[in-house]
Amino acid sequence: MIDFQTVNVLAVLIGGVLYMIYGAVYYSILVGKENQETGAMKYVFSVITAFLSSFVIATLVQMTDANSLFEGAVLGGMIGLVIALVYLKNALFGLISKKNVAIAIGDHLVIFLLLGAFHGLFT
Repeated sequence: MIDFQTVNVLAVLIGGVLYMIYGAVYYSILVGKENQETGAMKYVFSVITAFLSSFVIATLVQMTDANSLFEGAVLGGMIGLVIALVYLKNALFGLISKKNVAIAIGDHLVIFLLLGAFHGLFT
């Protein structure tokens, strides 16, 4: 059962910031400024996605009673793996280039593993 009143709001906020910092570093290194599109909406959407992802992971960690770094990391890794499979499926149909698939899969595997571990410790 989901108990939204016991979700650690501070952990959700810190997890969201962790997601943004990781994303900024990861994409700056792998993608570079020359391949980025212009416009502020991508940053607004990225911030919303970071906090929403942190909240969802915190809620799933609470629901599954994953109360350790390891259990949270396993849960986060499983979510990252599902997202990776979706990217692979899209790549098979030619919707995404192989380079972009590799970048996206690496990003999601690592960040959801980190968020899961973080929330496993603090939620």
